[in-house]
Amino acid sequence: MMRFKGTDAPMTDSNWFDSQTILDGIRRWVEIETPTEAPEQVNKLVSVVAEQYCDLPVTLERIAGTDGCGDHLMARTNWGQEQPGILVLSHLDTVHPMGFIERLPFKVEGDVAFGPGIYDMKGGAYIAHHAFRALCATGDRSPLGITHLFTSDEEIGSPTSRALIEKEGRKAKYVLVTEPARDGGKIVTGRKGVGRFRVFIKGVPAHAGSRPEDGRSAVRELGNVILALEGMNDLARGVTVNVGVVRGGTRPNVTPEDAYAEVDLRVVSLKDADEFVGKILGLRSKTDGVTVTVTGELNRPPYEKSNAGASLYEHAKTLAGEIGFELIDTHTGGGSDGNFTAPHTATLDGLGVDGKGAHTHYEQLYVSSLAPRARLLHRLYQTLR
Repeated sequence: MMRFKGTDAPMTDSNWFDSQTILDGIRRWVEIETPTEAPEQVNKLVSVVAEQYCDLPVTLERIAGTDGCGDHLMARTNWGQEQPGILVLSHLDTVHPMGFIERLPFKVEGDVAFGPGIYDMKGGAYIAHHAFRALCATGDRSPLGITHLFTSDEEIGSPTSRALIEKEGRKAKYVLVTEPARDGGKIVTGRKGVGRFRVFIKGVPAHAGSRPEDGRSAVRELGNVILALEGMNDLARGVTVNVGVVRGGTRPNVTPEDAYAEVDLRVVSLKDADEFVGKILGLRSKTDGVTVTVTGELNRPPYEKSNAGASLYEHAKTLAGEIGFELIDTHTGGGSDGNFTAPHTATLDGLGVDGKGAHTHYEQLYVSSLAPRARLLHRLYQTLR
């Protein structure tokens, strides 16, 4: 059963929640570009984040990156670690390539601040850190220990951090994910599961002009596969299958021997996941002499709204009301690291900044969202027990 500390504790000095102060901190993180595929850049930011924890009552653990990814950083409070506590999940990598900041420099226009990764999710990662710093400034301890995990590979599916996230998630009582808010500030209490697949097709090459009868076209079979995959879409059930990458053939006068595709699957429930993963892995060739091989799996399980997650949301909603804004929840098709923890631990996602344009050339956050959402994280730290 969930228990929450009373919500009438006083806030710390309001100067901690000055929007410009918070924005200045976010800017420093944004201006260090961190594409997932540039681990040396990610590690520069990891070092900055680690430095900003050095004067706080935490134990830092830096986990060396593997498989071409950057390091992960864990900051654990020096209290409360003997029992299940609060796990905060943030990622420092972005989808934007090196040099993108020249196209999208940090700038502020009225209530809007622009920059690569500012919305997804450096803004959210920073306000969670800032809220913890505000907590420490009072000299009080939160009822539960807090662990803030910063990862380096979320944008490519968390291949090197998933085991760590799942391990820490199982140890925690609550998981707070600082992915950006949705649709005007909505919090996320459900996400689709995500599957990724690769399709390899092997045909028989031949001269397309003089001996076409000897060939078996891998590209033609790829057409069959694409139609089969697209036919699996079921919007009424929330199931989407997208063939996002295709390649095949070598020259126009050669029957193509090879073809290839990459496929994205989104499902609402584990039941649907089992069904559609099976269908995709079970694809077979319709052409004699051509083979179809499919590899892949569900790399993020569905994040379904549990009773524990619903209670956590209701508590956050009450806190937000006291701060002065309405917290509405939503379900989204995008995956996050919260997908890994939600099946077994109360998880609340979308606790980051409000804005729009994730992964685009106009990515932005709303400056007016910084203080209230930092306050909400601060109050969650103070009241969860």
